[in-house]
Amino acid sequence: MPSHALPDPEAKFPVTEFPRIGFLKNIVRSPLVEVGDYSYYDDPDGPDRFEEKCVLYHYDFVGDRLVIGRFCAVATGVQFIMNGANHALGGFSTFPFGIFPGAWREGFDPAAYATGHRGDTTIGNAVWLGMEATVLPGVTIGDGAIVAAKSVVTKDVPAYAIVAGNPAKAVRTRFPASTVERLRAIAWWNWPVDKVTRNIAAIIGADIAALESAV
Repeated sequence: MPSHALPDPEAKFPVTEFPRIGFLKNIVRSPLVEVGDYSYYDDPDGPDRFEEKCVLYHYDFVGDRLVIGRFCAVATGVQFIMNGANHALGGFSTFPFGIFPGAWREGFDPAAYATGHRGDTTIGNAVWLGMEATVLPGVTIGDGAIVAAKSVVTKDVPAYAIVAGNPAKAVRTRFPASTVERLRAIAWWNWPVDKVTRNIAAIIGADIAALESAV
């Protein structure tokens, strides 16, 4: 690829010398998983089995969605636990009788499972999910957030927050609230790719005025 060429958003493996990196939009198969341009998964065994390895208990009959924005970095071993992992909690037993064929399934009310569903899991834009982080069902992670390695995210993460631990808690906000508001208004991740390319220095820099004046 010529040095002046742009990464192809339709490529599965955009970095020839590092086949462990894959653009997820071109790898996922489930219609219940949506990934924006340039978001990638990095795995030394290859990114091809992202859904099997990283998106767990994701059953079509449940219908919950995993939505990942643009320009996200998903490190090795990140796991998204979907609503299919939940057991019914309203009765005296959490044992999942309904998954077994025969009389147990016939006598089970599937509506009991729905009481534990927490909705879709949504990852914003320009989010960095560290190695072996776990995201529980129904969580929303805001734009520009960072999730530290091995963290367990049990609740929503604000935009541009850094969270760590089990359960994950806010360590700090990456920038002052006024700057975060301006960054979200700029929403550089929605720019045309040629504008992104012209302004990479401003995007990875810390001069908000330069980013706001980008052309």
